[in-house]
Amino acid sequence: MSSMLPALAADLVASGCVRFGEFKLKSGLVSPFYLDMRRLVSYPDALRRVARTYAGLLAGLTFDRLVGIPYAALPIGTAVALEMNRPLIYPRREAKAYGTKASIEGVYNAGEVAVIIDDLATTGDTKIETIRKLEDAGLVVRDITVLIDREQGAQDTLGKAGYAFHAVAKISDLLDQWRDSQAITPAQYSAVRAYLDGSF
Repeated sequence: MSSMLPALAADLVASGCVRFGEFKLKSGLVSPFYLDMRRLVSYPDALRRVARTYAGLLAGLTFDRLVGIPYAALPIGTAVALEMNRPLIYPRREAKAYGTKASIEGVYNAGEVAVIIDDLATTGDTKIETIRKLEDAGLVVRDITVLIDREQGAQDTLGKAGYAFHAVAKISDLLDQWRDSQAITPAQYSAVRAYLDGSF
């Protein structure tokens, strides 16, 4: 995957999927950078390249179904499904109260192995919620894949719960790419590095 890092880093900047400054996160914390993968849908060339990086990551895994987590990872999951010609399903945020009352959309059978695709991983807690929903439907989950690991505990959380975690890139690796390509200033680099080290 290291050979794809420069292109991925450049795509994230060009598409505005990564921005630098001061951003208040959902947790209430202030971050010197913000990742918004929802913007990828407006950049088909970048989305196609992202799908190919996931395909490379997934090539060594055994699974029956891809699972895209709404909302940001659903278009990414669709692009990966098309790239690999593999079936995709996705869990609903809330089960339908009408019609089939489905909690998972798409075709699947109990006992099949599902591999999760998400855009980012922070602590890993939301991935556990999704896994439980899939397991309750009779699916088997062994692996979770993401585009970017924010390196804030997801690997440990998921590993302790018995799942394998795979990331196309770590935020620290992307940070070095942005520094080397001069996509960020030395001050921005230092601020993000301090944030990742817990001293921001």
